[in-house]
Amino acid sequence: MLSKSKNNIMTLSGKEKHLYEILLSLKKVIVAFSGGVDSTYLLVKAKQVLGENVIAVLVASETFPGREYNTAADFAKRNGIRLIETRVHELTNESFASNSPERCYHCKTGLFSQLKDIAKENEIPFIVDGSNFDDLSDYRPGIKAKEEQGVRSPLQEARLTKEEIRILSKNLGLPTWNKPSFACLSSRIPYGSPITQCKIDQLDRSEEFLLKLGFKQVRVRHHGEIARIEVEPDEMKMVLNNREAISAELKNLGFNYITMDIQGYRTGSMNEVIK
Repeated sequence: MLSKSKNNIMTLSGKEKHLYEILLSLKKVIVAFSGGVDSTYLLVKAKQVLGENVIAVLVASETFPGREYNTAADFAKRNGIRLIETRVHELTNESFASNSPERCYHCKTGLFSQLKDIAKENEIPFIVDGSNFDDLSDYRPGIKAKEEQGVRSPLQEARLTKEEIRILSKNLGLPTWNKPSFACLSSRIPYGSPITQCKIDQLDRSEEFLLKLGFKQVRVRHHGEIARIEVEPDEMKMVLNNREAISAELKNLGFNYITMDIQGYRTGSMNEVIK
Protein backbone atom coordinates (compact mmCIF):
# COMPACT_ATOMS: atom_id res chain seq x y z
CA MET A 1 0.00 0.00 0.00
CA LEU A 2 1.16 3.50 -0.75
CA SER A 3 1.97 5.72 2.20
CA LYS A 4 0.89 9.35 2.06
CA SER A 5 3.89 10.31 4.17
CA LYS A 6 6.22 8.95 1.51
CA ASN A 7 4.86 11.10 -1.28
CA ASN A 8 7.84 11.93 -3.45
CA ILE A 9 8.11 15.44 -4.82
CA MET A 10 7.04 15.10 -8.45
CA THR A 11 5.88 17.64 -10.98
CA LEU A 12 2.32 17.35 -12.21
CA SER A 13 3.58 16.49 -15.68
CA GLY A 14 5.78 13.82 -14.12
CA LYS A 15 2.80 12.27 -12.36
CA GLU A 16 0.77 12.41 -15.57
CA LYS A 17 3.57 10.61 -17.42
CA HIS A 18 3.71 8.00 -14.66
CA LEU A 19 -0.04 7.46 -15.01
CA TYR A 20 0.42 6.92 -18.75
CA GLU A 21 3.09 4.29 -18.08
CA ILE A 22 0.91 2.50 -15.53
CA LEU A 23 -2.08 2.35 -17.86
CA LEU A 24 0.05 1.24 -20.80
CA SER A 25 1.43 -1.64 -18.74
CA LEU A 26 -2.08 -2.89 -17.91
CA LYS A 27 -3.01 -3.30 -21.62
CA LYS A 28 -6.72 -4.06 -21.02
CA VAL A 29 -8.84 -2.69 -18.18
CA ILE A 30 -12.29 -2.42 -16.75
CA VAL A 31 -12.84 0.96 -15.11
CA ALA A 32 -15.16 1.08 -12.10
CA PHE A 33 -16.98 4.20 -13.29
CA SER A 34 -19.22 6.42 -11.18
CA GLY A 35 -19.16 9.69 -13.12
CA GLY A 36 -17.26 11.52 -10.38
CA VAL A 37 -14.17 13.67 -10.83
CA ASP A 38 -11.65 10.87 -10.32
CA SER A 39 -13.21 7.97 -12.20
CA THR A 40 -14.13 10.22 -15.14
CA TYR A 41 -10.56 11.45 -15.51
CA LEU A 42 -9.24 7.89 -15.15
CA LEU A 43 -11.67 6.60 -17.76
CA VAL A 44 -10.77 9.28 -20.29
CA LYS A 45 -7.03 8.76 -19.80
CA ALA A 46 -7.44 4.98 -20.06
CA LYS A 47 -9.37 5.48 -23.31
CA GLN A 48 -6.61 7.74 -24.65
CA VAL A 49 -3.87 5.24 -23.79
CA LEU A 50 -5.60 1.89 -24.44
CA GLY A 51 -8.27 2.73 -27.00
CA GLU A 52 -10.81 -0.06 -27.44
CA ASN A 53 -9.22 -2.12 -24.67
CA VAL A 54 -11.23 -0.20 -22.09
CA ILE A 55 -14.67 -0.98 -20.72
CA ALA A 56 -16.47 1.28 -18.26
CA VAL A 57 -18.71 -0.52 -15.78
CA LEU A 58 -21.42 1.57 -14.17
CA VAL A 59 -23.20 0.07 -11.20
CA ALA A 60 -26.68 1.03 -10.07
CA SER A 61 -27.59 0.57 -6.41
CA GLU A 62 -30.02 1.77 -3.79
CA THR A 63 -27.44 4.19 -2.39
CA PHE A 64 -26.44 5.82 -5.71
CA PRO A 65 -28.82 8.59 -6.88
CA GLY A 66 -30.45 8.10 -10.25
CA ARG A 67 -29.39 11.60 -11.35
CA GLU A 68 -25.73 10.66 -10.84
CA TYR A 69 -26.15 7.35 -12.64
CA ASN A 70 -27.86 8.90 -15.67
CA THR A 71 -25.22 11.62 -16.02
CA ALA A 72 -22.41 9.06 -15.90
CA ALA A 73 -24.07 6.77 -18.45
CA ASP A 74 -24.67 9.69 -20.80
CA PHE A 75 -21.02 10.78 -20.55
CA ALA A 76 -19.67 7.35 -21.50
CA LYS A 77 -22.06 6.97 -24.41
CA ARG A 78 -21.40 10.47 -25.77
CA ASN A 79 -17.66 9.82 -25.71
CA GLY A 80 -17.82 6.50 -27.52
CA ILE A 81 -16.68 4.44 -24.55
CA ARG A 82 -17.94 0.90 -24.28
CA LEU A 83 -20.24 0.78 -21.27
CA ILE A 84 -21.60 -2.14 -19.28
CA GLU A 85 -24.42 -1.30 -16.88
CA THR A 86 -25.16 -3.56 -13.96
CA ARG A 87 -26.76 -3.47 -10.50
CA VAL A 88 -25.94 -4.46 -6.95
CA HIS A 89 -28.46 -4.85 -4.11
CA GLU A 90 -26.55 -3.58 -1.09
CA LEU A 91 -29.47 -3.44 1.33
CA THR A 92 -29.98 -7.21 1.07
CA ASN A 93 -26.48 -7.66 2.52
CA GLU A 94 -26.93 -7.58 6.30
CA SER A 95 -23.22 -6.92 6.82
CA PHE A 96 -23.67 -3.71 4.86
CA ALA A 97 -27.15 -2.69 6.04
CA SER A 98 -26.24 -3.04 9.74
CA ASN A 99 -23.85 -0.11 9.12
CA SER A 100 -20.79 -1.02 11.12
CA PRO A 101 -17.56 0.97 10.63
CA GLU A 102 -16.62 -1.80 8.17
CA ARG A 103 -19.61 -0.96 5.97
CA CYS A 104 -17.51 0.13 2.99
CA TYR A 105 -15.48 -3.07 3.13
CA HIS A 106 -18.62 -5.16 2.67
CA CYS A 107 -19.89 -2.84 -0.08
CA LYS A 108 -16.64 -2.90 -2.04
CA THR A 109 -16.23 -6.66 -1.62
CA GLY A 110 -19.59 -7.24 -3.29
CA LEU A 111 -18.96 -4.62 -5.97
CA PHE A 112 -15.50 -5.81 -6.95
CA SER A 113 -16.58 -9.47 -6.93
CA GLN A 114 -19.22 -8.57 -9.51
CA LEU A 115 -16.71 -6.60 -11.56
CA LYS A 116 -14.33 -9.57 -11.49
CA ASP A 117 -17.05 -11.71 -13.06
CA ILE A 118 -17.55 -9.12 -15.80
CA ALA A 119 -13.80 -8.89 -16.36
CA LYS A 120 -13.56 -12.68 -16.68
CA GLU A 121 -16.43 -12.80 -19.17
CA ASN A 122 -14.71 -10.18 -21.32
CA GLU A 123 -11.19 -11.61 -20.91
CA ILE A 124 -9.86 -8.44 -19.31
CA PRO A 125 -7.04 -8.95 -16.79
CA PHE A 126 -7.34 -5.79 -14.69
CA ILE A 127 -9.98 -3.81 -12.84
CA VAL A 128 -9.08 -0.22 -11.95
CA ASP A 129 -10.83 2.32 -9.75
CA GLY A 130 -10.56 6.06 -9.24
CA SER A 131 -9.06 6.15 -5.75
CA ASN A 132 -6.66 9.10 -5.48
CA PHE A 133 -3.66 9.82 -3.28
CA ASP A 134 -5.69 11.92 -0.81
CA ASP A 135 -7.83 8.88 -0.01
CA LEU A 136 -4.94 7.46 1.98
CA SER A 137 -5.52 10.20 4.58
CA ASP A 138 -9.06 9.17 5.55
CA TYR A 139 -10.59 6.06 7.11
CA ARG A 140 -11.15 3.83 4.08
CA PRO A 141 -12.05 0.20 4.94
CA GLY A 142 -12.80 -0.33 1.24
CA ILE A 143 -9.05 -0.34 0.61
CA LYS A 144 -8.83 -3.79 2.22
CA ALA A 145 -11.49 -5.12 -0.16
CA LYS A 146 -9.69 -3.56 -3.10
CA GLU A 147 -6.43 -5.28 -2.16
CA GLU A 148 -8.15 -8.63 -1.57
CA GLN A 149 -9.83 -8.48 -4.98
CA GLY A 150 -6.68 -7.36 -6.81
CA VAL A 151 -8.11 -4.03 -7.96
CA ARG A 152 -5.57 -1.42 -9.09
CA SER A 153 -5.77 2.34 -8.44
CA PRO A 154 -3.64 4.04 -11.12
CA LEU A 155 -4.33 7.58 -9.91
CA GLN A 156 -3.18 6.65 -6.43
CA GLU A 157 -0.17 4.79 -7.77
CA ALA A 158 0.77 7.92 -9.74
CA ARG A 159 0.37 9.93 -6.49
CA LEU A 160 -2.24 12.23 -8.00
CA THR A 161 -4.22 14.28 -5.48
CA LYS A 162 -7.80 15.43 -5.88
CA GLU A 163 -6.77 18.99 -6.67
CA GLU A 164 -4.27 17.80 -9.28
CA ILE A 165 -6.91 15.61 -10.91
CA ARG A 166 -9.21 18.63 -11.11
CA ILE A 167 -6.45 20.63 -12.82
CA LEU A 168 -5.74 17.86 -15.32
CA SER A 169 -9.47 17.37 -15.94
CA LYS A 170 -9.87 21.08 -16.66
CA ASN A 171 -6.94 20.92 -19.09
CA LEU A 172 -8.79 18.14 -20.92
CA GLY A 173 -12.02 20.12 -20.97
CA LEU A 174 -13.88 17.54 -18.89
CA PRO A 175 -17.22 18.77 -17.48
CA THR A 176 -16.43 17.10 -14.15
CA TRP A 177 -13.31 19.17 -13.38
CA ASN A 178 -15.19 21.31 -10.84
CA LYS A 179 -17.91 18.82 -9.94
CA PRO A 180 -18.61 18.70 -6.19
CA SER A 181 -17.30 15.65 -4.35
CA PHE A 182 -19.82 12.88 -3.90
CA ALA A 183 -20.05 9.74 -1.78
CA CYS A 184 -22.77 7.11 -1.57
CA LEU A 185 -25.82 8.13 0.43
CA SER A 186 -25.16 5.55 3.13
CA SER A 187 -22.20 7.68 4.26
CA ARG A 188 -24.72 10.20 5.64
CA ILE A 189 -25.98 7.75 8.27
CA PRO A 190 -24.09 7.34 11.60
CA TYR A 191 -22.37 4.02 12.17
CA GLY A 192 -24.60 1.65 14.12
CA SER A 193 -27.80 3.12 12.73
CA PRO A 194 -29.21 0.60 10.22
CA ILE A 195 -29.33 1.65 6.59
CA THR A 196 -32.86 1.43 5.19
CA GLN A 197 -34.45 2.37 1.90
CA CYS A 198 -36.57 4.93 3.75
CA LYS A 199 -33.52 6.75 5.10
CA ILE A 200 -31.78 6.63 1.72
CA ASP A 201 -34.85 8.11 0.01
CA GLN A 202 -35.07 10.88 2.63
CA LEU A 203 -31.43 11.80 2.06
CA ASP A 204 -31.62 11.61 -1.71
CA ARG A 205 -34.69 13.85 -1.95
CA SER A 206 -33.36 16.27 0.69
CA GLU A 207 -30.05 16.79 -1.10
CA GLU A 208 -31.72 17.03 -4.49
CA PHE A 209 -33.94 19.80 -3.12
CA LEU A 210 -30.95 21.72 -1.76
CA LEU A 211 -29.03 21.33 -5.01
CA LYS A 212 -31.99 22.74 -6.92
CA LEU A 213 -31.89 25.77 -4.61
CA GLY A 214 -28.37 26.39 -5.92
CA PHE A 215 -26.09 24.91 -3.25
CA LYS A 216 -22.87 23.60 -4.78
CA GLN A 217 -21.48 21.24 -2.14
CA VAL A 218 -24.00 19.84 0.30
CA ARG A 219 -24.54 16.93 2.64
CA VAL A 220 -27.61 16.06 4.68
CA ARG A 221 -26.62 13.82 7.60
CA HIS A 222 -29.35 11.53 9.00
CA HIS A 223 -29.59 11.55 12.80
CA GLY A 224 -32.98 9.94 13.27
CA GLU A 225 -35.54 12.73 13.47
CA ILE A 226 -32.77 15.32 13.01
CA ALA A 227 -31.37 16.39 9.63
CA ARG A 228 -27.92 17.98 9.93
CA ILE A 229 -27.08 20.07 6.88
CA GLU A 230 -23.46 20.65 5.86
CA VAL A 231 -22.63 23.33 3.28
CA GLU A 232 -19.55 25.37 2.49
CA PRO A 233 -19.07 28.32 4.90
CA ASP A 234 -19.72 30.88 2.16
CA GLU A 235 -23.13 29.29 1.54
CA MET A 236 -24.29 29.20 5.17
CA LYS A 237 -26.09 32.51 4.81
CA MET A 238 -27.96 31.00 1.90
CA VAL A 239 -29.31 28.31 4.24
CA LEU A 240 -30.67 30.97 6.56
CA ASN A 241 -32.13 32.94 3.67
CA ASN A 242 -34.02 29.82 2.58
CA ARG A 243 -34.67 28.43 6.05
CA GLU A 244 -38.46 28.38 5.79
CA ALA A 245 -38.49 26.53 2.47
CA ILE A 246 -35.77 24.11 3.60
CA SER A 247 -37.48 23.43 6.91
CA ALA A 248 -40.83 22.82 5.24
CA GLU A 249 -39.44 20.47 2.61
CA LEU A 250 -37.27 18.38 4.93
CA LYS A 251 -40.06 18.10 7.49
CA ASN A 252 -42.33 16.95 4.68
CA LEU A 253 -39.74 14.25 3.98
CA GLY A 254 -39.95 12.97 7.55
CA PHE A 255 -37.46 14.93 9.64
CA ASN A 256 -38.76 16.70 12.74
CA TYR A 257 -35.78 18.98 13.38
CA ILE A 258 -33.59 20.72 10.80
CA THR A 259 -30.12 21.93 11.80
CA MET A 260 -27.07 23.43 10.08
CA ASP A 261 -23.58 22.30 11.08
CA ILE A 262 -21.56 25.45 11.81
CA GLN A 263 -18.33 23.63 10.98
CA GLY A 264 -19.56 23.41 7.42
CA TYR A 265 -19.10 20.72 4.79
CA ARG A 266 -16.20 18.34 5.26
CA THR A 267 -15.59 14.98 3.70
CA GLY A 268 -15.91 11.99 6.02
CA SER A 269 -17.47 13.85 8.92
CA MET A 270 -19.17 10.64 10.03
CA ASN A 271 -15.68 9.16 10.56
CA GLU A 272 -14.86 11.74 13.23
CA VAL A 273 -16.30 9.47 15.91
CA ILE A 274 -13.80 6.79 14.85
CA LYS A 275 -10.82 9.12 14.85
